[in-house]
Amino acid sequence: MRPVLYLATQNKHKVEELSALLKHNFDIRDLSTLSLTEEIPETGKTLAENSLLKARYIAEKFQVICLADDSGLEVEALGGAPGVYSARYAGEPKDDLANLQLLLTNLSGISNRRARFVTVLTYYANNTYSSFEGEIQGNIVEAPRGTQGFGYDPVFQPEYETRTFAEMSLAEKNLIAHRARALEKFINYLDETQKCADE
Repeated sequence: MRPVLYLATQNKHKVEELSALLKHNFDIRDLSTLSLTEEIPETGKTLAENSLLKARYIAEKFQVICLADDSGLEVEALGGAPGVYSARYAGEPKDDLANLQLLLTNLSGISNRRARFVTVLTYYANNTYSSFEGEIQGNIVEAPRGTQGFGYDPVFQPEYETRTFAEMSLAEKNLIAHRARALEKFINYLDETQKCADE
């Protein structure tokens, strides 16, 4: 029987991506199955801090095993912005389209379009945690392309690709994306942990 793992996110797109990659290891649950009535705190100054805050909050409040994700887009010409503020770049409430439009406005006339997506995953179980980081380099295109994905996917073109993330299927994106790379490290950690337990 697979252990139950709660994903500390209310973003259905993230749940879909994470579930597709972890379904063989865990019985995946999202927050809709918990009696959560408040916002999960995201007051950290870095992706790693926010990831840990979210994982610890859910794990300790509900006494469950939890995996939290915090991801951000870092644009070289903007000094790493929007970074940890990616989801709220255009202010509250969160608005993917407004964030994307603000990013393109801020890059207007700038030739350096280098950027990277970064994810930090935090696994919290039995009052201990481990974190795993994944990233992918790429460029911000001039105008949105594609209808898949979410967030900044329509304007992020990974290195060595001619398509944006939003022009790829979920399966294609999961082969190369930042979240998939962090998850690969997490799954390797699980395998090593299980191997040690079996010895």
